Amino acid sequence: MAHGFSAVKGQYLDRYAEAFAGARFAVLVYGHRNFGDGEGIPRQEVDPALQKRCYRDAITYVSTRADVDGTRIGIWGSSFSGGNVLEVAAVDRRVKCVVSQLPQINLYQSALRRTRADHVTALLGRSRRTARNASSGGTPDILPATSVDPAEPRAMAGADSHAFYAGTAAFAPQWRNEVTLRSAERSRENEPAEYITRISPTPLLMIEADAGTLTATDLCLRAYEDALPPKQLAMISRGTLRSMRNTSR
Repeated sequence: MAHGFSAVKGQYLDRYAEAFAGARFAVLVYGHRNFGDGEGIPRQEVDPALQKRCYRDAITYVSTRADVDGTRIGIWGSSFSGGNVLEVAAVDRRVKCVVSQLPQINLYQSALRRTRADHVTALLGRSRRTARNASSGGTPDILPATSVDPAEPRAMAGADSHAFYAGTAAFAPQWRNEVTLRSAERSRENEPAEYITRISPTPLLMIEADAGTLTATDLCLRAYEDALPPKQLAMISRGTLRSMRNTSR
């Protein structure tokens, strides 16, 4: 299991792992490259293709362990990684079940909904400039991962996103409120929904909220309808979702 867009392990992922371990699952938790205590450069860069390869590397690793049954490996992801696991399950038959929680599933359409049109134009212009800069060894452009100011360009819009990240910063000091500009551009190109029909016969559990903002509920439900059985959908209320976020630790 791995975390979502720009998040680090200490932002509740350790709690999920403890719950699974308490139910007698062997759990491998890891952080994405380029973030937190993970290796990799450029720092603070979300690379969807790399993240999906790392899931498959994690599967390979746990398969070699004597204390793990390599024929019963499942993968779990939430938000951005909730989309990643759908694609991994579709192409890697070592995966025997997949849990996708509040997935970011159609990133292009989601970005159109939550990003102001003038911000898109400005960010695309900056992205082209930073690409030229990076090709000559320059430093990547940076933008906030989230912001309390709706007028400020950022990678993740919405008050819910800011509340989650700002609320967890106290006990996850490795998290930094910044990503490379290229992260936002690459995330818009990520389309896990295109793979969902290929997951079967691997069992799929999708967990979705009745009123998603960052992860659009209607897009997730449309993708779920396209998935073939065996599959199961668990709907949770937005109030339940808020209660899951306890920043007191």
